Amino acid sequence: MDALIVLIPLMPLVAAVAIGIGHLFGAISGEADESITADIAGWTITMSCLLALTLLGADLLGKNTGSYTIGHWLNSGTMDIQLSFITSGFNVRLAALISILLAIVMRFSIDYLHRESGYHRFFFMLNLFAFAMLMLVLSGNAVGTFIGWEVAGLCSYFLIAYAYDRPVAAANATRVFVTNRIGDAGFILGVGLSYAWVDSVNWTVINAASAQLTPGEATAIALCFAVAAFAKSAQLPFTPWLARAMEGPTPSSAIFYGAVMVHAGVYLVILLRPIFEHAPLAMAVIALVGLITAIYGFVVGLTQTDVKSSLVFATSGQLGLMFLECGLGFWRLAAWHLCAHAVVRGYQFLTAPSLMHNVQGNTIDTSRRKAPAHSHRLRRVGDVPAWVYVASLQRFWLDQITDWALVKPVRGLAHDLSYFDDHVVDRVMGAPDPAIRAISTLAQLEEQMIGAHLDNQSDDFAQGSGLAGKLTEWTAAILHWFEDRFVLRGVGKGAIDYGRRLGRIANRFEQSVLRPRYLVLFVCITLLVAF
Repeated sequence: MDALIVLIPLMPLVAAVAIGIGHLFGAISGEADESITADIAGWTITMSCLLALTLLGADLLGKNTGSYTIGHWLNSGTMDIQLSFITSGFNVRLAALISILLAIVMRFSIDYLHRESGYHRFFFMLNLFAFAMLMLVLSGNAVGTFIGWEVAGLCSYFLIAYAYDRPVAAANATRVFVTNRIGDAGFILGVGLSYAWVDSVNWTVINAASAQLTPGEATAIALCFAVAAFAKSAQLPFTPWLARAMEGPTPSSAIFYGAVMVHAGVYLVILLRPIFEHAPLAMAVIALVGLITAIYGFVVGLTQTDVKSSLVFATSGQLGLMFLECGLGFWRLAAWHLCAHAVVRGYQFLTAPSLMHNVQGNTIDTSRRKAPAHSHRLRRVGDVPAWVYVASLQRFWLDQITDWALVKPVRGLAHDLSYFDDHVVDRVMGAPDPAIRAISTLAQLEEQMIGAHLDNQSDDFAQGSGLAGKLTEWTAAILHWFEDRFVLRGVGKGAIDYGRRLGRIANRFEQSVLRPRYLVLFVCITLLVAF
């Protein structure tokens, strides 16, 4: 039964490839072919769901061995990366839940996105995301998990920018993508430290070797993966990206930021439970960050005026509670909390459009609303409640603080480097003027033969700036003088015609060589020769 695990992420990947190729080559396009895309996406995710449930049943009956390896993927020195999967425990249970949620959202999206211009593109990305999340949860090593981690992030970027013609959607997608790259850096560093100190990237081996690690080594690995988890699950200070992600369609918001992807960080922490248990400092960090994020999400969520923003900050707060539970050692509670929250929040996001439709036109009579029983307490603290309300309404200015602390300094550094390059490096190195400003010596001779008047007082046909540019200019002037005095004046018309034909052949050859595929080939050959 363990072999079934290969087909669970493979089937949505096959569906994504089929829809993508069909749409790319025009075999699937427009409203007429929506049923084809819907059938491919719906049936494959349904089969994947049934296989996941079958594997779960086998695990509950004790039929699974716990792991399944297809073979070796990469061998380099002492590094041996295998195509391996985990076939028992929390991973299989979570994969079954994710596949069910994916099947529900897939079915919901078929009707919800009917006649949308990006219908086929959406289902391509959704199937690719299904493959990524199932790969992330079921992979037996850090490399496979990271592949799913990255592909899921890429799908998130494309679906936030689903309406790519809208500047806000494109800007938000870019901001979310860049923010999550910080977490990816932590993930890669954690994998590198694990290999350096444990000599393996297999999750089972890393967890088993946690007892042999020193407290410092365990803490370093745990903190690296904690940063990755904080970024992916929108914990402080990365929380603002989650609100920006609401630019995508409702089904993608439900499956990405309500039900599935946003829980990947919590899953990663639960997966590395032995490492975190040997790193008390890391446990304290995730507990503190989770607590602060939970409070932040609760306070900010109270003042949001649209349903998706309220849901997204409620999601962030619940994720904070999960991290708090992990930090306090309540691992089983965190796992159950994750599964229950995924179901409830996914349902709430999917019903958000219906809620907006049902409450349309409703009015609230505030003239008879009584003051709350604790209102006398607000007078005791002066303007603090008003300040808290304003801060909550502005989401505590986290976006503005991020712009001031990170975005503006990076832009300023980029501007300074560009100025240095333009005004210092270019002036020292120099470069000849563009070739379009130079006149071919053969063209000069031909114009002389037809009686054209040329200004050859200085015989300058190229000008440059900087030391390198001046050297090039002087060399070109000497060669031009030599060519004009000793070569061109003794050349006949036949040689000129031959030279013109030879020049056209050389131009065609140059255009062919400068094509991207040949440049890539040249770079690869150069690297092979160098190494």
